[in-house]
Formats: sequence, C-alpha cells, structure tokens
Amino acid sequence: MSDEAIAVRWFDRGELELSGVVGMGTGLGIVLWAVVAVILLIALGLEWKYRTRAANPLEIIPTTWQLEIYEPHYYKLTGEIGLSNPSAGIEVMVTDLQARVLLLSGGSTQALSSLITVTPNHPDAEARPDGYWFAYIVKSQKQTQAQLTLDITGPDLTALKAAWVKVDYVVYGPHGREERTHHDVIPLAFPSSEMSRNWRPVAQGDVLPIHTHLLTPLDNPTEIVKRYVMPHAQAGDIVTIGETPVAIMQSRWFDPAQLKPGWVARRVCQFFLPTSSLASACGMQALVEVVGPTRVLLAFLGGSVAKLFGHAGGFYQLAGDQARLIDDVTGTLPPYDQFIVLGPANPQAVVEQIKAETGLEAAIVDVNDLQRVKVLAKTSGASEEFLQSALRANPAGNADEQTPVVLLRPTASEAQL
Repeated sequence: MSDEAIAVRWFDRGELELSGVVGMGTGLGIVLWAVVAVILLIALGLEWKYRTRAANPLEIIPTTWQLEIYEPHYYKLTGEIGLSNPSAGIEVMVTDLQARVLLLSGGSTQALSSLITVTPNHPDAEARPDGYWFAYIVKSQKQTQAQLTLDITGPDLTALKAAWVKVDYVVYGPHGREERTHHDVIPLAFPSSEMSRNWRPVAQGDVLPIHTHLLTPLDNPTEIVKRYVMPHAQAGDIVTIGETPVAIMQSRWFDPAQLKPGWVARRVCQFFLPTSSLASACGMQALVEVVGPTRVLLAFLGGSVAKLFGHAGGFYQLAGDQARLIDDVTGTLPPYDQFIVLGPANPQAVVEQIKAETGLEAAIVDVNDLQRVKVLAKTSGASEEFLQSALRANPAGNADEQTPVVLLRPTASEAQL
C-alpha cells in the first residue's frame, strides 16, 4: 500500500473518531441543558406557588358590638371577633390574641378606667379559666371566635366620644410568624337632632351641616341619613356626604403598620410633593394594594413623559381615581388620622340606595378649604352647578367639627331647574 493510501486511511479514521467525540459532546450538552431547564421550571413553579398562595390565610370576621349598659358612670360593651381560614388545604395557628383600648373624649380621661378582657370561644375547645390564650389551629375552611368585654367606669362618662379597641394577634403558618392588629372604633356619644339647627345661606339656597356620632365601619350611609338628616329634610333637599366618611364606613382604610412598601412604592413616592398623600412609601403602597404595582409604575412613566410635553396630572389620570382620593395619615379626624384612608367604593350605588330608601337626592363629594369641590357621584335630580356653588365654602369643615353630612336646600327657582 502506498504512503498516500495509508495517509488517507489514517485521515478517514481520525475524522470518524472526531465526529464521534463531537456527537457525544452534543448529546451531553443537550442533556445538561434539559436538566437546567427542568431545574428552572421547578424553581419558577415554586416561586409561583409561593406568590399565589395566601400569606398565612387568616381573615377577620368583622366584630359585632353591643352597648349593654349605658349609664353616666358605667358603660359595658361586648363584642365577638371572628377568625376565619378560607383556604383549602392550609392550616394556620393563632398563637396569641390580646386586646387593648384607648378612650377618645372631649375632655380629660385621667379619672376614667377601662378594662377589656378576651375569652376564647373555640368550637372544639373550652377556654381556660385563667384567660390564657393557648395556641389554636384554625383548620382549612374553618373559623373560631373570641368574646371581648369592655368595662368603662368613671365619675362622668358623658364626654366620651368613642372607644378605640386594638386586637393584637399572632398568626403562625406557611409564611412564618406574623404580628397583626385589628382595629375597632366604637362610638359612645350620639348627638341629638337639636345640635343641627344652624342653617346657613348660600347662593341659590341654604345649607345645614349635620352633626353625627363618630362614624365607623359599624355604620352605613343610608342609616346615617335616616337617623340624622331626615328630621330636618323636606322634599327637594339634597344630602351630601364626604367621600372620606363613606370610605371609613366601608372599612376602606389601611393601618400603616401592616403595610410593607415594595420596590415600586419606595421609589415612585420620592417624586411627589411633600404635601401629597402619595409622597410617603406607605401612602404609595396603599395605592399599589388597590391597583397593582404594574399600573403604578406605568402611570409614573407615562405621567413623566406627558409632563415633558407640558401635560400635568398624567400620573393621576393613568393610575385611576383612587390616586387622587387617598388620604395619608393626618388626613382626617382622630382616630383615623393614624390610618391611610382610600376613596369610597362604588359611590354611585351608595347615592342611589340613599335616594331609594329616603327619597332625597344625594351626592358624595370631596371638598376642601381651597374651594375645590369634586362630585364623585350624584343622583339624577341633584344639580352639579348647585352642588359646586353651595359647597365651595366647605360648610362641613376640615377640622374636628364632626359634621360629615351636609343638607342642601335649593331655592324654589333652583329646585325647578
């Protein structure tokens, strides 16, 4: 065999061996990539499961309170708070539950004393006689309760306005240990209709600020109108309620201590004026909780671009009505000055219900001392022009007047429009 033939033979053999090695390498690479892909899919699946799983899924069933004894020297209130686990397949534990109370008064509270006790009312376990809250498992789609008893004594309780009850509880479950607080504000002073007699003249009519008790989630707008407005109302009148009181009655408020500002809230809030309710990380996070971080971020980017072209207010237009309606802490009267209050939900349905049950035209409004009036919702018979002119002077006030409702009485000519 010639040298050329031997060389060709060795060349062919080397090519075959090399192609085999390359083939083995390609196959091994595919296997490795497949393993990496499977690991990534598992990791993404775990992350998705974590993010979509309720964070220690325990919900508070709104407390019902009864004022059992209401004497000048002694008040006794009882309430029942519920703890519900609506999730399927997850158990959570309530390892502690305690309550404390703060009395809100028009005078000094130094001579007053209050005692609040918690008695577990579990469906399958008796309460301990010493009042100790033992760690209790709230099983999947089950619930439990606790009885609250509040005793208030003193030489004169008539100046008390409300009791602010804070229920502190610890939830232990898949997301670790969480300390939470539930808030109840219980009114204790109920003004008579005689306090609301000061009609004031305005252009094309008169207005009457209506005194009420301290409104809470225990109330609803229609019942407030029936109780405090109807004694003064007549056909053709319009009842207006501030947007913040309506939101409070709907339980649309956040405890800043329970909010955890995320990446979007902490960064976007820095670009707002200090006087804005969105200038704090918690205030912005409240908006994120309502509309989501993606919309807030896109609204910020879109608003920024619009501002470069001379268009102001783009963020609020893109983020939605709630961006304008949020009141950060200090934004309303005590004790809600400690909370972030949202705008009301479905205000049109609220005014329609008021009209259906009372016959009065109604509106929900946002009014301030800068003579700005925003009508969030109104019934068909309420004139937008009259609402604007009658409320421009802000007859309800922005301080501690406790007149969240204003009755408007148009003149005969205005009422006929």
